Amino acid sequence: MRPMATTESGLPFEAVYDASALDGFDPQQRLGEPGQYPFTRGVYPNMYTGRPWTMRQYAGFGTAKESNERYRELVAHGTGGLSVAFDLPTQMGFDSDAPVAHGEVGKVGVAIDSLDDMQVLFDGLPLDEVSTSMTINAPASTLLLLYQLTAESQGIAASKLTGTIQNDVLKEYIARGTYIYPPAESLRLISDIFAYCHQEIPRWNTISISGYHMAEAGATPVQEIAFTLANAIEYVRAAQAAGLAVDDFAPRLSFFFVARTTLLEEVAKFRAARRIWARVMKEDFGAQNPKSMMLRFHTQTAGVQLTAQQPEVNLVRVALQGLGAVLGGTQSLHTNSYDEAIALPTAKAARLALRTQQVLAYETDVTKTVDPFAGSYVVESLTDDIEAAALDLMRQVEDKGGAVAAIEEGFQKNEIERSAYATALEIDSGERIVVGQNRFALDVEDPYEPLRVDPRIEANQSERLAALRADRDNDEVQRRLEDVRTAARGTDNVLYPLREALRVRATVGEVSDALRDVWGVYVPRDAF
Repeated sequence: MRPMATTESGLPFEAVYDASALDGFDPQQRLGEPGQYPFTRGVYPNMYTGRPWTMRQYAGFGTAKESNERYRELVAHGTGGLSVAFDLPTQMGFDSDAPVAHGEVGKVGVAIDSLDDMQVLFDGLPLDEVSTSMTINAPASTLLLLYQLTAESQGIAASKLTGTIQNDVLKEYIARGTYIYPPAESLRLISDIFAYCHQEIPRWNTISISGYHMAEAGATPVQEIAFTLANAIEYVRAAQAAGLAVDDFAPRLSFFFVARTTLLEEVAKFRAARRIWARVMKEDFGAQNPKSMMLRFHTQTAGVQLTAQQPEVNLVRVALQGLGAVLGGTQSLHTNSYDEAIALPTAKAARLALRTQQVLAYETDVTKTVDPFAGSYVVESLTDDIEAAALDLMRQVEDKGGAVAAIEEGFQKNEIERSAYATALEIDSGERIVVGQNRFALDVEDPYEPLRVDPRIEANQSERLAALRADRDNDEVQRRLEDVRTAARGTDNVLYPLREALRVRATVGEVSDALRDVWGVYVPRDAF
């Protein structure tokens, strides 16, 4: 009998699952115990029965001062972890007064040009108590060092800092585009970050290997975990090639996935990803520390599934997506605001998004047991199917020479674009229903007043930069920038001279330019 439907990944989705779906199923071999290899049932024995996941809210817009006010409000309302959004110039390593930054300053995140801005951003926040995640990739080393220097100025030791930098440049070449340097140099910088944090900031998660952005670009759940884990393998190899022992850096690796509204497949996806990664680390890389085999991940609900039409319906979508992430065993969660398809979230919408997590944690019973779906016919079958399909796709990447070689060939990008196009066709034809958009639409939408970024931000940031350059010791800045270039030409860890340049108030753009001078910039093959 042919299946009645397929999953988001195109796998068979049977109308009825029964015991035959689990023929030969050995729970001990396939699942293990929670908190034990292969971690299918979760990375910790107690999961949420002891305490809930970390509730993060992704925020950042305009100036550091405005974002600081939003962070203080979120912390006051119960956020346990901050998640910082940076504007595009900062993500690309440009100062706010650079010509290329015109029109983008403060628009999709906060503008950070210097140590002065970072100190304003985290003013009055307990950095030794709050876990901070920074969505930054190509200049991740720079923003991490600014965070460390900011904590130092508050009298907080680096050893007390906890949080994550995304630092996942390979997915930028695949799906997002905020890369700076060529792949080899980017991997060298990432390895330097691993080594630096092992010595200087030992509790910091040095990378958040992201499938989220690939999913937002159109990747299926299978593509999301396959390409993410293939990138992770490349990072592990690069670190080992740089002389780092796997158990010295692998326990600090973390991941970042999306949670869609297709709840059952998402739960299975998370469980399959944990099992694959545990086996890769143990069998392929010889990891001995169980923490090296744990796939710990942050989840964000699916922004791409939010609609500008009837935005209040997004509250329902986000609640379901958040539930899927929790049932799948996430370590931290960001729930999108219902108005994000229109503009930056208003304060009320951001608060409601946080309240969604709090309802899941404190008013439902999903935190009372570990891995609620364990043994479910449908979830176990889907977990097996997703694992097999993801491993097959990972083998295709390996056959092309690994993630970097496949990226340079355009393999992952092409596969994701095909999936995105197929989804768009299904929505346009009505085969895929999007409530409020192609079905159950309103003739007239309710009025909505979005949050607007002050257009004077760019001029204000330029004025701050001019004042900074007039106030600092520019000769010392130039000496420190030359130290950065020297390290980049050689094999020394680049983060140490980077830190000292930032300490004397070199800007994000200046230190990024120093590395550009030596390493150049990446130009994708399809740009020609």
